[in-house]
Amino acid sequence: MSSAKHGQSNSPSKPMKTIYFVRHALTEANVAGIAAGAELDTPLTAEGKEQAKKAGQKLTDKNIQLIVCSPLTRTVDTAEIISKEIGYDTKKIIKNPIFIERYFGVYSGRPHKEYREAGMSGMLDESVESGEALFERMRQALQWLRSLDVQDILVVSHGATGKAIRLLIKVLVMSITTK
Repeated sequence: MSSAKHGQSNSPSKPMKTIYFVRHALTEANVAGIAAGAELDTPLTAEGKEQAKKAGQKLTDKNIQLIVCSPLTRTVDTAEIISKEIGYDTKKIIKNPIFIERYFGVYSGRPHKEYREAGMSGMLDESVESGEALFERMRQALQWLRSLDVQDILVVSHGATGKAIRLLIKVLVMSITTK
């Protein structure tokens, strides 16, 4: 779980947003070492459900006003377990496809090792969502979050989307502080 302040506030009555990010809990594909991009929906394991419950317990004092997640089962289930722990109405969870995992193309459903090795060698198949496309999608996701009329938001998503969001926020903070 991570959190970040996002956006500028010119008014003391409107503080910066706090975005809490939780990657979905452990899935069957994770356990099997299978790459699960946007193309592969995989359920949480029993251990994953316990992880989600513990994440929720850690968020009970954060005054979460909105929960947003990817529409994939692993994130929806994680978000619902967390929402029950913090007393948030599960019917109010927003499932937004902009937060879906990176498209792994031909590697989705295959051993994660193949995806990792292809990426390390710079030889990813063209069916994989490009880094540029992923960052643009997460830039749009942050703009959407910024437009919402709430301050404390929990985003339940995926590893690649979380890394992209955190990097974009760091770049934004750096650009604000170096002006």
